[in-house]
Amino acid sequence: MPADRKTLALYKAQARVLKALAHPSRLLIVDELSRGERCVCELAELVGAEMPTVSRHLALLRDAGILEDDKRGAQVFYRLKTPCVMNFFRCVADVRNKAVES
Repeated sequence: MPADRKTLALYKAQARVLKALAHPSRLLIVDELSRGERCVCELAELVGAEMPTVSRHLALLRDAGILEDDKRGAQVFYRLKTPCVMNFFRCVADVRNKAVES
């Protein structure tokens, strides 16, 4: 029996979060923000990309519900909205380590 619409919508929403994380720069940003909030300029320097590119990454993560932002004057600061995402990072590391052991 096929999944109902509510179940499919749930999986679609979960896939959106996973897609938002599915880029090395975005993973680096999330990892950095796990240590505290940062302004876009700091994150652009960390990633080694132009501010418009980093801003698009940040918007994707924000729209997926992973980050939240706070505009202060001309600067925008980001922080993790859902720190539990770091549990996912640990899980991915475990999967990677198990694959290496095999």
